[in-house]
Amino acid sequence: MGNLPPLAARLRRARQAEGWSQKELAKLLDEAGRSLGIRMPERASLVRSIGNWETGRHVPRDPSPILLAKVFRVDVDELFGDPLKEPRRTPAEVLARILPEGDPLKPLTTRQGRRIGMSTVTDLTARVHALRLADDVMGGDDLIQPAFRELDSAVRLYREGTHSNVVRPALLTVIGEYAQIAGWIASDAGKHAQAETTYRLGISAAREADDAALESNILGALAYQVTNLGDTGRAVELAEAALTVASHAPGRARALAWDRAAWAHAREGDAQAAMRALGEAESALANDRDHDGPAYLYWVNAGELRIMEARVYTELRRPLRAVPILTDVLSRYDATHVRELALYLSWLAVALIDANEPEEAVRTAERMLDISTDVASDRTTQRARVVLGRLAPFTDVREVRELLARFPLGD
Repeated sequence: MGNLPPLAARLRRARQAEGWSQKELAKLLDEAGRSLGIRMPERASLVRSIGNWETGRHVPRDPSPILLAKVFRVDVDELFGDPLKEPRRTPAEVLARILPEGDPLKPLTTRQGRRIGMSTVTDLTARVHALRLADDVMGGDDLIQPAFRELDSAVRLYREGTHSNVVRPALLTVIGEYAQIAGWIASDAGKHAQAETTYRLGISAAREADDAALESNILGALAYQVTNLGDTGRAVELAEAALTVASHAPGRARALAWDRAAWAHAREGDAQAAMRALGEAESALANDRDHDGPAYLYWVNAGELRIMEARVYTELRRPLRAVPILTDVLSRYDATHVRELALYLSWLAVALIDANEPEEAVRTAERMLDISTDVASDRTTQRARVVLGRLAPFTDVREVRELLARFPLGD
């Protein structure tokens, strides 16, 4: 989609956001046109037109813009305005569309399970935290099956069991926490569709539990995945929705939401917005007074914010700022967190390449590749390919040639 004309990409994204096929959109356009007394072409012709619009071969002509805006429930100017900049949906619009279809958390009409008490919630809370700690040192491929078993078990307890009005929101919060870490693990394993479905479940559970910090955290996790997949426009929308939800959350929750917004803006190339978000993240963490806040934010600290700052500088091609930060933080980073260490080393390697230091970049890349060999993570695999690809133009350097011989780009 990245090579499509902006209007074509916008139209395709609008349809996909609704979950419609081109045939389904053609049907809706036909119905909208007939309701306005417009003589419509054959349905097959409409499908071909949609295909041409979404590939940039043709631009919609009257009355199609009016019908498309009617079907997508937006103004014509919003859909067909400045083609160089994608229109942003408001946080409210993003949140209205993010929840899963149906109600996967709806209790069964006839419940035959046991009554769930707070002791069960306490046990589940301990188990989900143990899963988070395991994720610190293990890759997604190793954890995805146990993570989803745990999530499914928690959802079944909620749907099949009985619980008081006090236990119900606490159980929903645990389900949201399970969905967040299970979605994160699925994303790390490269199962992005599964991850997004799981995140949506978690957002629904967090909202039902009235837990704004958790809802923001899961929205931010989804924004982070979408950013890394390259859909930066949608990523910024999700990140802004996470910020809206977190407006009254503890400082660490707001810091994390701003951090993920900074990353989305950086990947979009908006340096000013990224720098502002980094500043807001630092301020939110500095003003945090809720040190006994949610357990899942245990890892949000000044060091992690510095890492993101350096990543943003790297993405914006400012290596002279990125390299000192990464070098300093990585010198003190917990070596047992192999996946994160490898990922952060990959950013340092890229920053060194941008600084025209290929020999030093090779040394960093070698360390990154050596420690990540046994990490079952799609993210480290993809980052390794990025690093090797960025080194490829420097094959006149002996160290680069030797590294690429050890780790061919096709592997």
